[in-house]
Amino acid sequence: MLEQAFNGLVGGAFFALLALGLAVIFGMLGVVNFAHGAFYMLGAFGAFVLLDSFGVNFWVALVAVPVGLGLVGVVLERLFVRRLAPLDPLYNFLFTFGLTLILQDLIKSRYGVQSQPYPRPSALSGSLDLGLFTYPAYQVFVLAVSLAVCALVWLALTRTRVGMIVRAATEKPELTRALGIDVGRWVTPVFGFGIALAGLAGVLAAPMRAVNPLMGADLIITVFAVVVIGGLGSIFGSVTAGFAIGLVSALGNLYVPALSQTLVFILMAAVLLWRPAGLFGREEAMS
Repeated sequence: MLEQAFNGLVGGAFFALLALGLAVIFGMLGVVNFAHGAFYMLGAFGAFVLLDSFGVNFWVALVAVPVGLGLVGVVLERLFVRRLAPLDPLYNFLFTFGLTLILQDLIKSRYGVQSQPYPRPSALSGSLDLGLFTYPAYQVFVLAVSLAVCALVWLALTRTRVGMIVRAATEKPELTRALGIDVGRWVTPVFGFGIALAGLAGVLAAPMRAVNPLMGADLIITVFAVVVIGGLGSIFGSVTAGFAIGLVSALGNLYVPALSQTLVFILMAAVLLWRPAGLFGREEAMS
């Protein structure tokens, strides 16, 4: 059971990173970024292409790919998302949904639908003795990186002036504008940062999961459920729900395998019936 619970926390690490990016983007822009899963997929393929075509190892890709995708996100926000922001939110949803299909088809046309292999870094190829059981070193590394990134983001948002402005603009944008703070100047870097987090999750997933064009589509629906459970726009709620849902899914797969694929959505429905704004969401966000 303990080993399965650890599996759940490792799976929750990906949920947490992706949900964190979705939360900051939705909180500040009000955009439901359906393309988040596609950028997760591009993060994995970015690491694969750098290694396969240029011999760039995992450690360089771990930094270069998220930075590159973050810059792509900045360009997308300036050219498209910003233009659609004054319109009904459905337009940005449709744009990001269409962007997902385009990116998936571009990758399919070049690499097909077969999964591409990506080796684990040699330094993390062994196992670690965790006392009661041994566990692959790479999975421990993934969990540690995810926890560190989430903790650093939280410290930056709560302990720095810039972070407090971004957090206020993310969680209460109208009130922040009323206090005379220019929320618009933070929109572009926040959107790029959210995309970079998706790319980071993709690079971390490459040695663990099948690198294929549909890997993001298989995950994004669950991540949306995580964000809803945590509370739309709640950064703390998204991260907490990400790890919790990973744990629940792993234990559900152990004890109630027949419901393992739907357990997260059953939990989402239960949370919404009890608290429509999510566990850590704002009630006013639902009005």
